[in-house]
Amino acid sequence: MIKNMMKLCLGVGFATLSIVGLSGCSVSVDGEDYQSVSPVFNIEQFFDGNVKAWGIVQNRSGEVVQRFVVNIDGSIKGDTLTLDETFDYGVGDGPTSRTWTIVKQSDGSFIGKASDIEGPAKGISYGNAFNFHYEMDLPVDDTTYSVTFDDWFWAFDDSTMMNRSYIRKFGIVMAEVTIFMQKQTD
Repeated sequence: MIKNMMKLCLGVGFATLSIVGLSGCSVSVDGEDYQSVSPVFNIEQFFDGNVKAWGIVQNRSGEVVQRFVVNIDGSIKGDTLTLDETFDYGVGDGPTSRTWTIVKQSDGSFIGKASDIEGPAKGISYGNAFNFHYEMDLPVDDTTYSVTFDDWFWAFDDSTMMNRSYIRKFGIVMAEVTIFMQKQTD
């Protein structure tokens, strides 16, 4: 009887660990949780001008595979925000530049495009948070992977923000990007 109870407890324990382990592969952020949090993040206001960013990319094991600095030159013309990004890598390599065009929609959402992004990036504001969701063909060594980005921005104040991106393949988080951004004063 004791052996059977131990088998049952071990079986339930392993099943619980498996469920917890599988759910740990998928990160889910609910923007509604930030709707009433301040300061409100205004993507157009934050990126209008020069922004400097420092970031890392970690693989599934937590190893830092990229460390970089990004200089972002932002400008607004009508409903279009343009971000010219220049990257400098301390660890790893990646694109040296990227230009985003982000257009505010009539419903308050945003559509973003860049040359290395598949289709449009869809953006929604939630109080002090902003979420971009998009697909990208991501080159890694000699292979290119089709992945999705779940890209979250959180405002600390008018000039400081944190960005956290979850890179997924088949719904599983394969890598995470952490970036701190600071608006530069002229």
